[in-house]
Amino acid sequence: MKLYYFEGACSLADHIVLEWIGAPYETVRMTHQSVKSPEFLTLSPHGTVPVLTDGDYLLTQNVAILTYLAELHPDAMLLGDGTVRGRADVMRWLAFLNSDVHHAFKPIFSPAHFLSDPAAADELADTARAHLRTYFNSVDRRLGDRQWLVDRRSIADPYLFVMLRWAVRLKVGTDGFANLARFAGRMYDDDGVRAALLAEEGSAAYQTRDEETPYDASQTLWGASDLRVQRA
Repeated sequence: MKLYYFEGACSLADHIVLEWIGAPYETVRMTHQSVKSPEFLTLSPHGTVPVLTDGDYLLTQNVAILTYLAELHPDAMLLGDGTVRGRADVMRWLAFLNSDVHHAFKPIFSPAHFLSDPAAADELADTARAHLRTYFNSVDRRLGDRQWLVDRRSIADPYLFVMLRWAVRLKVGTDGFANLARFAGRMYDDDGVRAALLAEEGSAAYQTRDEETPYDASQTLWGASDLRVQRA
């Protein structure tokens, strides 16, 4: 399998799942220029990532790719507990992240798509940030008595992880979400997440810290310029 990704994009979720399922894969790092190339546009007509190829099979759209990978490797149990309701619960959270949370970032990323007057971009972005805080507040409550969005680790969790990293970088306002901070800490400590981040971002993804210093997500995670944990 081959994953075409862009650093910082939602394709990181697919990269993490590829690590979790343990299947052989390779990655192709795309840039602002290469996604516009005729070669890539034959794979993704809109010039977007992620793109996954599996032999002669080509797949776009994050939710489709995540679900495909999980169904290819049911032993990884990333689509729930094997029941219809368990799968539906994972898909519920995946759909929420994709259609509601991800979409709510778009006025911050691309205000020109929503405005005819560029002077209103800051106001639009602040409104989007308020909507996002409402969404993250509900997810924070969901994580109050659990480690993952459902009863076990699933394909929805790396998607949430990507959204949290965006939230910090775009100054959504992540203070007060202790359960989300603990969730992010668990993700950063995961071997598959570490492998994907180091492959995409190098050692900058993990800043050096004293290994004897207890990890305090409320101080080191949410206060950073990006959602990173200080560690060796």
